[in-house]
Amino acid sequence: MDGAILWAAVGTGFTFLMTSLGSAMVFFFKSRMNPKVQRIMLGFAAGVMIAAAVWSLLVPAIEEASANGQAGWVPAAGGMALGVAFLMLMDSLLPHLHVDALQSEGLPASFRRTTLLVLAVTLHNIPEGMAVGLSFARAAQHTDGAFNAAALALALGIGLQNFPEGAAISLPLRQEDFSSLRSFVYGSLSAIVEPIFGILVVLIADSITPWMPWLLSFAAGSMLYVVVEELIPEAHLGEHSHIGTMGVMAGFVVMMILDVALG
Repeated sequence: MDGAILWAAVGTGFTFLMTSLGSAMVFFFKSRMNPKVQRIMLGFAAGVMIAAAVWSLLVPAIEEASANGQAGWVPAAGGMALGVAFLMLMDSLLPHLHVDALQSEGLPASFRRTTLLVLAVTLHNIPEGMAVGLSFARAAQHTDGAFNAAALALALGIGLQNFPEGAAISLPLRQEDFSSLRSFVYGSLSAIVEPIFGILVVLIADSITPWMPWLLSFAAGSMLYVVVEELIPEAHLGEHSHIGTMGVMAGFVVMMILDVALG
């Protein structure tokens, strides 16, 4: 299990690094990103997360359950529903504010607007960290090297889509009159929950082995909730957008190739 912890640390460390690189865009863009570029990047992130949820989480959950003599669809559907319910609950409880929104969501709080913006992204990074950690924990429970390769593919895909997420938080912070450096730091720290939750699930992996299919599906449901609730609407920005749609398709294909080729 020590090896799994190390791999999870490397994998989630990579996703954190990619968020930091995306946040560094604040040093190159003094104003908001070009809307077309933003649509492409958000659409790409959505496509990656959809493919990751299906190929790297739901399909392995079904296979894992079937190997244990269970009906594969039960943990896949049940875990996914629990993941969606969890994010909906967090959305209703945790004070946060989405980019370009005028009113915050969650329970009333006296937090500054900038804090609410960071909390919105931080909340949605939790299932991504869990997904990477669970994949490496699952790999540690099997001797087949293909499981490690699949976990690496997931970490790579999540890292790729974290790049636009980092830019999507640091650039609005710059518009809130934060310095470029401070915007970069806040944008980077929004992803610190990924290595925390990724390593945490590996540490408790032995005690959650029977529930692995449910947990994989839980992470998938949480990620899909983020895609449908946040990324796809923001990629289209309230209007029909072929650019945003093509971004989604491209992201899905890239993640699918990564998973199939490396897995």
